[in-house]
Amino acid sequence: MLKSIHHAAVICSDYEKSKYFYTSILGLEIIAENYRQERDSYKLDLRLPDGGQIELFSFPNPPNRPSRPEAMGLRHLAFVVESVEKVCAYLQSFNIAVEPVRIDQYTGKKYTFFQDPDALPLELYEQ
Repeated sequence: MLKSIHHAAVICSDYEKSKYFYTSILGLEIIAENYRQERDSYKLDLRLPDGGQIELFSFPNPPNRPSRPEAMGLRHLAFVVESVEKVCAYLQSFNIAVEPVRIDQYTGKKYTFFQDPDALPLELYEQ
C-alpha cells in the first residue's frame, strides 16, 4: 500500500537563511520556488538524491516549537549518509554544531544529530 515517503514539510522563520542552509550547505536541489501572495508565504520544493523531497515553507510569525525534541508530532528528520564522520566534519566546517556520534543499540549503525537554522533536529544515519 504505502511505498515511500514523498516529502516532509518544514516551516522556517527566516526563509533566505533556511533556503541557503538546505540548498548550499546540505546540497538539496531546488525543484520549484513559489511565492504565495495570499499567504505571504514562500514554498520551496527541494529534492533529495533518492527522489524524496522537503517542502520548505515560510509564514509570517510562525509559533515556536513547544519543546525539543519530545513534543508531540514529528520528532526529527533523518538522512542516510555513507559516512557520519565525513558529513559531521563537513557541517562543522560551516560552524554547525554536531552532537557526538553514537551507535544505534539495535542496528549497530552510527548516527548523530544537528539542527537546521530554526533548531529543527536533523539526524545523520549511516548506511
